[in-house]
Amino acid sequence: MDTATFLNALSTLLPELSIKTDQDSTQHWGKDWTVHFEVDCSAVLFPKSTEEVAQIVRLANEHQVALVPSGGRTGLSSAAVASRGEVVVSFDKMNQIGTFYEADHMVEVEAGVVTKTLQEYAESQGLYYGVDFASSGSSQIGGNIGTNAGGIKVIRYGMTRNQILGLTVVTGKGDILELNGGMLKNATGYDFRHLFIGAEGTLGFVTKALIKLEKQPTNLTAMVLGVPDFGSVVGLLNRFNKALNLTAFEFFDAIAIDKVISAGHAKAPFDSQTPFYVLLEFEAINDEVLDTAMSVFEHCAEEGLIVDGVMSQSVGQLQELWKLRESISETISVFTPYKNDVSVLITHLGDFINDIERIVKDNYPDFEICWFGHIGDGNLHLNILKPDTLSKDEFFAKCQTVNQYVFETVQKYKGSISAEHGVGMTKKPYLTYTRSAAEIEYMKAIKAVFDPNNIINPGKIFD
Repeated sequence: MDTATFLNALSTLLPELSIKTDQDSTQHWGKDWTVHFEVDCSAVLFPKSTEEVAQIVRLANEHQVALVPSGGRTGLSSAAVASRGEVVVSFDKMNQIGTFYEADHMVEVEAGVVTKTLQEYAESQGLYYGVDFASSGSSQIGGNIGTNAGGIKVIRYGMTRNQILGLTVVTGKGDILELNGGMLKNATGYDFRHLFIGAEGTLGFVTKALIKLEKQPTNLTAMVLGVPDFGSVVGLLNRFNKALNLTAFEFFDAIAIDKVISAGHAKAPFDSQTPFYVLLEFEAINDEVLDTAMSVFEHCAEEGLIVDGVMSQSVGQLQELWKLRESISETISVFTPYKNDVSVLITHLGDFINDIERIVKDNYPDFEICWFGHIGDGNLHLNILKPDTLSKDEFFAKCQTVNQYVFETVQKYKGSISAEHGVGMTKKPYLTYTRSAAEIEYMKAIKAVFDPNNIINPGKIFD
């Protein structure tokens, strides 16, 4: 890999291209939110157009230089980490919102557009972008597409994949492909768009996307419920999901809420303390919907599924209740959590979490365990918090010894070892717990077609 010659040639080919090689820049743009791998980044490039990206990729092929995509760097699987001397391609300067197709409720955006910026643009058009999560203020659309990001609204709007009507991509060979053109109906063979969604930048770079926008929800209302056990969480999901058109159904445990409240990020929703909490959201389009919600609440309380609860009465109260859930990741980050992001069918959730809790208690008797997740779509986040007595390396080593048991349980219930954070490098050793050997070979074959020289994000998902 002749990086120096590549950068010199690139400066001649694209004299206006911004290139950073100082240590502060390579460390900053060469990492994501994970701390598992040391950063070893040779340079950072800041293209401004799809054509520039294509020229970078073609030249990288000539010089056999590996490239790593960089968006908002909020990933949790090390998929955007440059750890082998790679050159990072940042999309920070490709952050424009393009054509708005009013009749199609669709907008074209560049890969570097921040999620919250798209949400605000949709609102300015009287519409709504349904993908939302705690990192929306810094995550970028290209990264969301690369990981098929989910978040808190999946139960209503689906994953990022469900919002993508078209893509412009640069393949690992440097070819520019415009995929699907925003059409809802297009029955003309293979839809390569869906190969790039969730591929974690291993097939090429997403440079633009045609995004579907939704109608704005009406009078969003949230309830936070204290529940006695996890079985009650699943019971509440079944009852409220039948009665209401939910936009979100989240859960978190007592440790999570205690950490958030102690850090001053939110206030306790009520005086009662319970092992688990549910936050559900729905559109209260009229008084009848509110009456239905209260009726379900009362019946569930009579059955012992609810210990206490509160309902938002204003937009301000809605936002305050959401802080209980959305502040968790930021709050526990100071404890260097070891994260597992898994999913199973909702049908199996009760048995699955019981099995996992037994594993955790047997193997981590002295560790604090923090549970939260998007329970409405079967996605659980298991966070093991590092004690002060252990170094980061000692702590991660202890956690990794039990990964096998956790992922064997995921496999038992035919679930996923990574529900929404991707595989990257952190989950790569465990891919076989979700994907068969035959599937992985097909994935490698697809990678070889789009990126025959293996220069685009090598070493991610599989070797």
